[in-house]
Amino acid sequence: MYQHQFTCGSEVPYKLGKIICVGRNYADHAAELNNPVPEEPLLFIKPATAAVDMAKPIHLPTGRGSCHFEGELALLIDKKLTDANATEVPPAIAGLGLSLDLTLRDLQSQLKQAGHPWEKAKGFDNSCPLSSFVKLDWLPDWDKLSYSLWLNGEQRQCGKTEHMLTPILDLVAYISSYFTLEPGDVVLTGTPAGVGELHHGDKLMMQLQDDWLQVETEVV
Repeated sequence: MYQHQFTCGSEVPYKLGKIICVGRNYADHAAELNNPVPEEPLLFIKPATAAVDMAKPIHLPTGRGSCHFEGELALLIDKKLTDANATEVPPAIAGLGLSLDLTLRDLQSQLKQAGHPWEKAKGFDNSCPLSSFVKLDWLPDWDKLSYSLWLNGEQRQCGKTEHMLTPILDLVAYISSYFTLEPGDVVLTGTPAGVGELHHGDKLMMQLQDDWLQVETEVV
C-alpha cells in the first residue's frame, strides 16, 4: 500500500487522501493532442488507489489499449484549505515531488468523443506513480521550478512552472474553491509537451531541478 515519504527520511504523519489533477495546464501539451486551451483549470480526481511508489516497477494494464506517460510536478498538502486565496497556499504545501499521470489514451479518446467523464482512463489502479517528496523548510520561487523526464535515455519532457497557464499558487487556490484540500492530499500540476506511449521494458527517469530529486523506474 502506498505511503507518503520525505526524501530526508523524516516521517510523513498523514496518509494519502485524494489526488487532484489539472488537465492542459501547458499550452504546448494541449497543442500536441489537438485539444483547445481551457479558459480556466480543467480538474479531475484520481482516487487514492491510483497511487503507487514511483521507485518500484510500473505494471502496464493489459487489454486496455495504449497507455501514455505524462510527467508532472506533484505538491503534498499538509494543511486544510477551503476557498483559499493564493497568499494562503504556500504554508499548506509540505513538499514537492514528481509524478506520472498514466493515461489509457485510446479509452480516453473514446470517452471524450462520447461526452463521458475520463475517470476510467485516468483513475485506474496504479495510474499515479509518485516519488518521495522534498520537504519544504523554505519557500521556493514557485515560478522558477523545473523538472524533466527521460525515456530510455532520451529526454522527452521538460516542464517549467513559468510556462504553466495557471501558476501553482493560483492553481491550488482555485482547486480549494471547489474541493477542500486536506493533509495528505496531492495536487498534480499538469504535464508539458512530450507525452508518449509506454511499452514493456521501457526505462524512465525523472528529475526535479538539477539536484533536488531524481527517481528511476521501469515498465514491466
